[in-house]
Amino acid sequence: MKLNTILSISRPRFWVYEFGTFVFGAIATFTPFSELFTFPVLFFGLYFLIPANILIYGINDIFDYETDKLNPKKVQYEELLEPKDQKKVWYWIIWTNTPFVVSAFWLPLPALVSFLAFLFFASFYSAKPIRAKAIPFLDSIFSASHYIATGVFGYYLLGGVQFPTVGVIAGILWAMAMHAYSAVPDIKADRDAKLPTIATTLLEHKTLWLCLLLYATSAYLGYIKLGFGVLIYGLVYVTLMIVSLKKVRSGGSNLFTLYKLFPYINLVAGAVMTISLLLKHPFIVI
Repeated sequence: MKLNTILSISRPRFWVYEFGTFVFGAIATFTPFSELFTFPVLFFGLYFLIPANILIYGINDIFDYETDKLNPKKVQYEELLEPKDQKKVWYWIIWTNTPFVVSAFWLPLPALVSFLAFLFFASFYSAKPIRAKAIPFLDSIFSASHYIATGVFGYYLLGGVQFPTVGVIAGILWAMAMHAYSAVPDIKADRDAKLPTIATTLLEHKTLWLCLLLYATSAYLGYIKLGFGVLIYGLVYVTLMIVSLKKVRSGGSNLFTLYKLFPYINLVAGAVMTISLLLKHPFIVI
């Protein structure tokens, strides 16, 4: 399997998600900026930029073939992984992830536990025997948990001590909303494949209202910790949910057009949150 094919499977437009939460967690320790450029940070930063996404989306595509072959999005917007290529993807997952997994066992216990939590939630979101993505509500929880485990790992890797409870709760709510919203365009394909999800259970209207509530609550908790800047990102997502609800009510049930903008919105919102955190950094000179 060619490198460009495996990189396509790893969803480059989503690379910033894991990498961004890792960086955010590292910055949240408020250590000197020079610490952000040490070997462990750069090493695991590389992991969460590419190999982690090969693991997440490679496993996803391996176990999702029966659903994906019914989903136009996989043909028009992504790449359908044929059964004959699944073994090759397993090889890529193993050899790109093993060096980082082995290295994690030399880290302090909190960092190791959070790294193993990432592997657990990222793998068994799609993989059997758990396959959380086929269990409504657990699908959003597992999807959110591997992102937040990444942020917690970055936090402990840089010497974080006190567990960031409020930040973790806010992050989980945000990531759950992100997952639920992304599941809405797949309702028809998932139903055809008999794959129950949070979106097939709640349907479009209720899923979007739940996303709106989750985003608003997450923004409020973020505001408590990081200040006014986070409310901007909350307003962006609440607005997106309102626009999506209006589109559904008007009969335009296909939200795929808005979905294609979702990664860019997430990128901008993530930048706003990171800047809000940096402005609180004691080593920054304004």
